[in-house]
Amino acid sequence: MSDREFGGNDDLSLPKATVGKIITDILRSDPGVTFAKDTRDLLIECCVEFITLISSEANEIAEKEAKKTIACEHVKAALEELGFGEYVPAILEVAAEYKKQQANREKKQTKIEQSGMSEEELIRQQQELFRSATDKFNAAPQQ
Repeated sequence: MSDREFGGNDDLSLPKATVGKIITDILRSDPGVTFAKDTRDLLIECCVEFITLISSEANEIAEKEAKKTIACEHVKAALEELGFGEYVPAILEVAAEYKKQQANREKKQTKIEQSGMSEEELIRQQQELFRSATDKFNAAPQQ
């Protein structure tokens, strides 16, 4: 696949430090093996190309279904279409874990929730504030 097919990927990359950490973790089980920086950079280029290939195919599949958002099933179909079907079970497992983490993630509380007051109490307080502001406005000397 040429870069022109995807509009060029000169500005696309992965964080070198993160890729380096992943490589270090993998190589930790095999002491004495090192990974050259230029090899890390080549691996990053390969990963970007792979992601571009899969996302392009998934986008085509989504467009055929008249969808504007690429969903997990589009990525799954793209992997299978491109001959990477053996990755599907692992990817579906990661997707399920991600969904579970998102569901368990604490939602940010709104200011209303943070107040600890019921909706009725908040409405009553708001009405009192409006009444107080109206009284102050009406008590002010008219010019």
